[in-house]
Amino acid sequence: MLVVMAIVAVLVFILTRAASGDPIAVLLGDQATAEDIARVQKLYGLDRPLPVQFGLWVKELAHGNLGESIFLQRPVTQALWERAEPTALLSLMAIAIASLIGVPCGIVSAVFRGKAVDQVFTGFAMLGASVPSFWFGLVLMQIFAVSLGWFPVSGYGEPGASLAARIHCLVLPAVVLGVLNSALIIRFTRASMLDVLGEDYVRTARAKGLSENMVVLKHALRNALVPIVTVIGLTVALMIGGAVVTETVFGLPGVGNLVVSAVIRRDYPVIQGALLVVAAIYVVINFLIDLLYTVVDPRVNI
Repeated sequence: MLVVMAIVAVLVFILTRAASGDPIAVLLGDQATAEDIARVQKLYGLDRPLPVQFGLWVKELAHGNLGESIFLQRPVTQALWERAEPTALLSLMAIAIASLIGVPCGIVSAVFRGKAVDQVFTGFAMLGASVPSFWFGLVLMQIFAVSLGWFPVSGYGEPGASLAARIHCLVLPAVVLGVLNSALIIRFTRASMLDVLGEDYVRTARAKGLSENMVVLKHALRNALVPIVTVIGLTVALMIGGAVVTETVFGLPGVGNLVVSAVIRRDYPVIQGALLVVAAIYVVINFLIDLLYTVVDPRVNI
């Protein structure tokens, strides 16, 4: 995990600096002189050689400090924490929707392989994997927010709004992420179930006279859970890192929107900090999935 995070830190720093544009020039505006830009660059240490800048950044990371935003004038950790709630709630709601759609549909599709219901769910999975999230979000917004007025068009509620009001604002974006990401879960669940439904112990369970529900849910699904848990865990990480477009479409003040603003402004500390946090979430989720294998399947030995 530490090696992966070290590689990510190096890549994030290099790619951020390789992008065109100067954050100080953006900060000071078109009227700034070369002397003004040079003075502020020195203030933020951007006039130093890149290896020196990287060393100073790593030193701050070792103390748990992600740096200070050039434009927001406050610590990156604080800026990310202030935007964490919408992204976290959105991701949790979306993964719940994706799992509730993906796992049952994948199971039914595998059990009725080759039949009409299998073709419907397989087609839905292919469609979900192909539809752009921004287009699907605009369609839902037009129908359920503009035409029917059931949900707000955008935003995260008024300041001081209750949790129920916040969740109400997140329903449409959560449906967008959940439905589209359920496509991957459907395909993995179907493939995993098909692998185990042909095993000898499944045929033996049926020969013993067990009900089809018992055979499918207790014997087949239990042994197919490892790849299903894997894809659900990775989907959580993908949602956290990939909610940028959805948050932008629905005007949510989440981490994704913060990153977009930081990229436009070339706010190096925010970009580096956000990408490093997302990478850390990926790594931690993968680690937790590995630990969860022993719970899902006691035969797995780590």
